[in-house]
Amino acid sequence: MSKVFTIADGLQNLGALKTGGQGSVYKGKRMGAIYSAIKLMPTPIHTEDETDRNYRNFKNEVTKLQKVNENPCPNVVKIMSWGITDSGSFPYIEMEYIEGPDLSELLQPPNPRAFAIKELVKVADQLASAIAHCHQVGVKHGDIKSNNVKYNVYTGNYVLLDFGLAIMSEEQRRTSIRHAGAVEFMAPEQHEGKMLLQTDIYSYGIILYELLTGQVPFPLNGDGDTGRNSVMLGHMEGQIPDVIKLRKKNLESTLSKEDLNIGLQVPAWLLAVIYKCLEKDPAQRYANGVELAAAITHGIVVSVQQHPEGGIIDNAKLIALVNLNKPLAHEVTKKHAYGNEVRLSKKIIVGLAVAIALLTTFLSYLFLPKEKVMVSYAVANAKAFEPPFLFYNSLYLERILKEREDSIRLAKLNRSEKSNLAKGIKMQDEKKKKRKKFLGIF
Repeated sequence: MSKVFTIADGLQNLGALKTGGQGSVYKGKRMGAIYSAIKLMPTPIHTEDETDRNYRNFKNEVTKLQKVNENPCPNVVKIMSWGITDSGSFPYIEMEYIEGPDLSELLQPPNPRAFAIKELVKVADQLASAIAHCHQVGVKHGDIKSNNVKYNVYTGNYVLLDFGLAIMSEEQRRTSIRHAGAVEFMAPEQHEGKMLLQTDIYSYGIILYELLTGQVPFPLNGDGDTGRNSVMLGHMEGQIPDVIKLRKKNLESTLSKEDLNIGLQVPAWLLAVIYKCLEKDPAQRYANGVELAAAITHGIVVSVQQHPEGGIIDNAKLIALVNLNKPLAHEVTKKHAYGNEVRLSKKIIVGLAVAIALLTTFLSYLFLPKEKVMVSYAVANAKAFEPPFLFYNSLYLERILKEREDSIRLAKLNRSEKSNLAKGIKMQDEKKKKRKKFLGIF
């Protein structure tokens, strides 16, 4: 398939982003500065007629997929349009373009080999929300894998992409999966040509396993049929390698002993979720994304309730809380109308106590050795964490600054033009006044 062709009127093709047996994804641009990602299906449709079975199936699946956008979810890519390309007659769906790296890229150097627990919980929560959103409207994704989940550098959200399999017919889907599917993320039943709601749950579990350990449970060695069959057999019959042992193995060469101990404090509820998602029998997994999202939410809430003493407040949040209570503390120093006597209301006393407690915690955090502060099982989930993957943002910083400079320059130019226009009008008014005065002499 050519990488340069006409997609549709008003939609410019900027070249391929990725290609594969399940179709290709191209970067597009609409009128103005609106970028998009166009998913092309591998099988052409030569007639846009309801009597054509392929076109009818494509239209029906797209109509179903568009329900995902009726109530938009920040963790699911937006579907913008669909149609048949002018060149080649390939069916396509146009999606919003997400700027940022995918999960597989975030596991590559210079990033750590595996995710920090706090960030992993964020991925688990947001991806479960995305799957729940799709399942609520009857859409099965069928191709959930780490390079189909992107980190949006502008919003900080993780976004589920590429609904290519969702708009294929059952026959096309089976053929595509058999020859070109990401076998490392495929559920056992997918190898038999089935795609269930629980299939997405299994793939979700593989992603969490990969982010936690730094690798999938059954890695693919080589691109041949032998390697694919070996991975397939692992999913169907193999035992899932121990998560904690694998995480320790992949992290111990890059982390200090103290950081490794913290990194190995994986919440028990999270491990339970992963292992339930990876059950061989679909009936033993979560029934759908809604049930999965509820389990994640329950795990997070219970973890906080059971280990409230383990939560270390981020410095920025702590300072903000202290500043918030400063006005209450300041009121204590004011004298009331009763001479030199200072009368404190209950609200002021409580506010002062909170401010003192926060300041004490803050000073303890700064000056005490960290091992004396971080003693809770839940500390790995509550530890202060810097925004992830900032080095990716630097890739776009120059462009953003340039856009900002351009906007400032245009604003100055517009203001200058308005100023000159105002001066011109003022000068014309002054000339008219002088002329009137001159005529008034006669």
